[in-house]
Amino acid sequence: MHKHNDCNLSLKKKIYLDYNATTPADPRVVEAMLPYFTENFGNASSDHSFGWYADDAVETARNQVAKLVNCRPTELTFTSGATEAANLGLFGFCKKNRSKGNHIVSCKTEHKAVLDTLKALESEGFEITYLDVDGQGNIDLNELQEAIKPSTILICLMLANNETGLIHPIKNITEIAQSKNVPVMSDITQAVEKFPIDLQDMGIDMAVFSSHKLYGPKGVGALYLNKNNNTSIDKHLFGGNHEKEVRPGTLNVPGIVGFGEACKISKSSLEENHLKLKSFQKQLENQLVAIEGATINCQNEERLPNTTNVSFKGVDGTKLLRYLKNLAVSRGSACASNQINPSHVLKAMGIEDEVALASLRISTGRNTSSEDIEKALSEIKKAINQLKTAVA
Repeated sequence: MHKHNDCNLSLKKKIYLDYNATTPADPRVVEAMLPYFTENFGNASSDHSFGWYADDAVETARNQVAKLVNCRPTELTFTSGATEAANLGLFGFCKKNRSKGNHIVSCKTEHKAVLDTLKALESEGFEITYLDVDGQGNIDLNELQEAIKPSTILICLMLANNETGLIHPIKNITEIAQSKNVPVMSDITQAVEKFPIDLQDMGIDMAVFSSHKLYGPKGVGALYLNKNNNTSIDKHLFGGNHEKEVRPGTLNVPGIVGFGEACKISKSSLEENHLKLKSFQKQLENQLVAIEGATINCQNEERLPNTTNVSFKGVDGTKLLRYLKNLAVSRGSACASNQINPSHVLKAMGIEDEVALASLRISTGRNTSSEDIEKALSEIKKAINQLKTAVA
C-alpha cells in the first residue's frame, strides 16, 4: 500500500513527455463513460431496452469517430486497439485475397504491431518486401513503384512514424498504388488528433488507429474498411455476429463511448492544439541542437508537431534514461522499450547502434506547459554532461 502511495507521489513530480506512448484520459471522456458501467450497463447485442440504449450509444460513438477521420460510420469496426485492428485487417485481407497473389509491400520502419503481423504472414507463405528508408526516414517512391509486381495484393505503410514523427506522403503512395490497382493499408494511429485526417481524400483502403493516443480510454480502437473500394476481409475470429461478424465478442460499451467523446473533443480543438504543440517543438529543438553532439532526427522533414527524436553522440545510452529520473521520455516505441536494444527505426535510417541507444523520443501533449519544456531541457543538459564525463 505504502509503495503504491510513494509511487503516486513520485509520479506527480515527474514531467510526462511520452504522449506518443499513451495519453491521460480527458476528464470529459471519463464523465461520458461512467454511466455505462452502472445504470446504462446493457449489452449492445441484447434485444431489450437496456441493450437498445447501449447500442444507440455505440452508434453515436461510431458517428463521432467517423467525423474526426472523415469516413462513413459503417466503414468502422471497433476493436481493442490498433494492434488488434492491424491483425484483423492484415490476416483477414490476406485470407480473402490469397487467390490473387501472396506479395505485400511494407517498410522497415513500421510499428511492431504491423511488422510482427507481417512476420506471421511470412510463415504462412506470404512474401513481404520491406522498403529501405534514407537517413531522414523517407521511402523512395520509385523503389515503391518498382517493388509492385503482378502478385502484389497490398501496400502497407504508416502515415506518421511513432518514433521520429516523420509523415509519409500518403497521397503520392495511394496514387502509385491506384495506378497499379493495388490496395493500401495505413497505420494512422499517431497522426489522428495531431493534424486533420481525411480518409476519403487519402484514398486508402484500410486504416487502423487507437483511442488511448487521443485522450480516450485504453483497450479500444478501430479498423477502417473503405466501402467505396469494396474493401472487405475474411473473418478469422469466431463466436458471434457482433460488428458485422468482423470482430465477435461483447462490445466494450464504456470504452467505445469514451473513444467517441475523445474524437468529438479532438475535432473541436484540432487547430489550437497543433499550434501549441508546434511552438513547444520549436522551443525544445532550438535548445537541443545547441548541445554538442546532438542531432534532431528528421528535423527538416514534414513531422508530427509534438514529436522530437534526438540522438547524442559520445554518450552512454544504456544509462541515459536512468539519469533522467524526473522525466517520462522514451528511447523508442513503448511496445519495444523494456529491452535495451537500439531502435529498429533509427537503425533502418543508418544510425549506428551506439548513437541509436543514446537517443530520446520526446512527445508533448495537451497538458504540457512551456515550463515543463524548460525543466526537461535543463534535466537533459545535466544528464548529457554527466554521461559525457563518465565516457571520457
